[in-house]
Amino acid sequence: MIKTIWIIFQIIIGYNLVLPFLLYVFHNLTKKKVLVKQTTKDFDYAIIVTAYEQTALLPSVVDSLLRLNYHNYLIYVVADNCDITNLHFNDPRVVLLRPENVLASNTRSHLYAIANFRRAHEILTIIDSDNLTDPEYINELNVYFAAGYEAVQGVRAAKNLNTTYACLDAARDIYYHFYDGEVLFELGSSATLSGSGMAFTTKLYKACFDQLDITGAGFDKVLQAQILRMDKRIAFAKDAIVYDEKTSDSDQLVNQRSRWINTWFKYFGYGFDILLRGIKKANFNQFLFGIILLRPPLFIFILLSLLCGFVNIFIFPFYSLVWIISFGIFVLSFIIALRNHPTDPRIYNSLINIPKFIYFQLLSLMHAKQANKRSVATKHNVNS
Repeated sequence: MIKTIWIIFQIIIGYNLVLPFLLYVFHNLTKKKVLVKQTTKDFDYAIIVTAYEQTALLPSVVDSLLRLNYHNYLIYVVADNCDITNLHFNDPRVVLLRPENVLASNTRSHLYAIANFRRAHEILTIIDSDNLTDPEYINELNVYFAAGYEAVQGVRAAKNLNTTYACLDAARDIYYHFYDGEVLFELGSSATLSGSGMAFTTKLYKACFDQLDITGAGFDKVLQAQILRMDKRIAFAKDAIVYDEKTSDSDQLVNQRSRWINTWFKYFGYGFDILLRGIKKANFNQFLFGIILLRPPLFIFILLSLLCGFVNIFIFPFYSLVWIISFGIFVLSFIIALRNHPTDPRIYNSLINIPKFIYFQLLSLMHAKQANKRSVATKHNVNS
């Protein structure tokens, strides 16, 4: 009985090591439908930029958005709990909003912007206050909206690689964008949402949060679950790029990851709901997406896998060999992700520091329960 439980536990943990490679293999065996980029409809966009307490980076992100190779859009800057005394935007396409009451919530800020739209925008896209956008960002999103999709996730590329932590953070994003974005979408499921660099029809976004009030981190987890429950797919636009500020020091890393880990424990149960919906309806989109949602954070299943492999040395040595092979497959899958992306050499050089990165995420795990009390938003270093 104990042996059976031990085997089941190892399977639950170990499949996470080989799943990315299996998805990649099936992805290559499946004939992919290539979306042909044609002249698209001139959609009316609302670009929502949310800021909490910090405004130093807002001029940069707004300047970036004003340089988009597109014309039919307005920018809504929601400065929540911010001092906007010295914040001035002269371009008529920029609407500066400062809520009278502190919102301290991404979704509340988004809905506040929607309530103050100057016109009925067809599509809204969400940008963080530390992001910069590629000039073709909206044109790339338009390809998918013209094809009938109502939700699209772009790529959050690294804006800064100034420290080892930033490089490792970027490596992690490349891994997730490839497997949870490109591969999942091209297999026929949905891309996972990443918090920014994503766009939705205004109608869909409002429908998702019509009866919900989400506080704390993790609104993207709720949003993607709501979209999948509506039996819709989230497209992945690998050429719609926003440049995201990566964590540059250990304190920043611990606070940010504490919030992320907290949201996984808070919302991972959505995976069971969506998985069961997929089984009942024979819906491949929901089935595969549900499996992905149940996967623990990267460092957790890596540490648990190491623990299982070590324990087996003393009780079932043969199983340790299986774990070694599984780790080899996982490393291969990680390299495949990096090789399928124009990865900066600094990112490769930083990989030797993965143990240190995992250590700080362990600290994050210890603070996860109080994560939203420790910090509401990531504090970024303007100089980075």
